[in-house]
Amino acid sequence: MAGKRARTNKNNDKRSAADAPTKIPASPPPKQAPLKQDPHATRDTREKVLEVAIGHEVRAFRKKLGITVADLAATTNISLGMLSKIENGITSPSLTTLQALSHALGVPLTSFFRRFEEDRNAVFVKAGEGVDVERRGTRAGHQYNLLGYIGSNTAGVVVEPYLITLSENSDVFPTFQHDGMEFLYMLEGEVVYRHGSNLFRMLPGDSLFFDADAPHGPDELTKLPIRYLSIISYRQGGGQE
Repeated sequence: MAGKRARTNKNNDKRSAADAPTKIPASPPPKQAPLKQDPHATRDTREKVLEVAIGHEVRAFRKKLGITVADLAATTNISLGMLSKIENGITSPSLTTLQALSHALGVPLTSFFRRFEEDRNAVFVKAGEGVDVERRGTRAGHQYNLLGYIGSNTAGVVVEPYLITLSENSDVFPTFQHDGMEFLYMLEGEVVYRHGSNLFRMLPGDSLFFDADAPHGPDELTKLPIRYLSIISYRQGGGQE
């Protein structure tokens, strides 16, 4: 009988372990493919010059169609030499030439001026001057301090950087779910953060990057106060809570 009870207890222990949520994976993250974009790459600052901006757009539209300079020359009856000068910003094309290019490339004529006319915005926020905003977690005592916002932009991506503070008045709230990606960087305190069925114990200096479509949020407020950066990104036109 004692042997049977021992086996029963072992079986119960196995079931309890199986029912428990996956907690704080210890295995290292999988190796990612090399990033294609060089964050330190430079771009010709002469795009402030109209001819350079037009040439950049002509080349970009041509490459997007997968055609060569020779193909474009044959379609537009513009010489190879002239097209080369236009794409390199050496000459100023006439309106007639631009119209021929717009027809051949299938884009509005005004598209060639986009890079010259667009503003590149930057937002600078002094310490303590972020804007307090209300989001879903506000009712759970989560304080959101928006550190900057740029809406329509050339990248086609909206980024919302928040400083989030959790205090003794805050509740756990592991049910956030929205479009896009989210990046967390822990600044102060200790929290167990849930993403889907996984739990991550986060300390200052730790970070977490995840698909925000899965349920996520603080599951256990271990050491207060808790402060972390939350950077949410999503396509322009996509909704947020």
